[in-house]
Amino acid sequence: MLADLNQWFLSLGAEYGVNPYIFGAIYVGAIPFFLASMTWLVKRARAKRSTVVPTLCAGFCFVSAYLYLAIAGRNIPVWVWIFLGVLIAYGAWSTIRDARRKIAAISDD
Repeated sequence: MLADLNQWFLSLGAEYGVNPYIFGAIYVGAIPFFLASMTWLVKRARAKRSTVVPTLCAGFCFVSAYLYLAIAGRNIPVWVWIFLGVLIAYGAWSTIRDARRKIAAISDD
């Protein structure tokens, strides 16, 4: 059964031109960089310095796996793009909300 699941998983990659293991590695591998960027962003905000670069870095890390999908993928169904758009929008909103809370908590101290 596990072999069948693995075969199905790999067939999705072949159908859409994306290696699922590379996608997964980018997705998981970007997490520490995203967290580091968020830490950097909060530290710069605390110091009342520009947060543009750490915000861009965090955003890039957040969408890096989907960039791979957009560049390497082919024949990706529209519903996948809609789902990813909603997922990215929610993630961005959530991240911005959390960053603002952390910055506000620091400002109150």
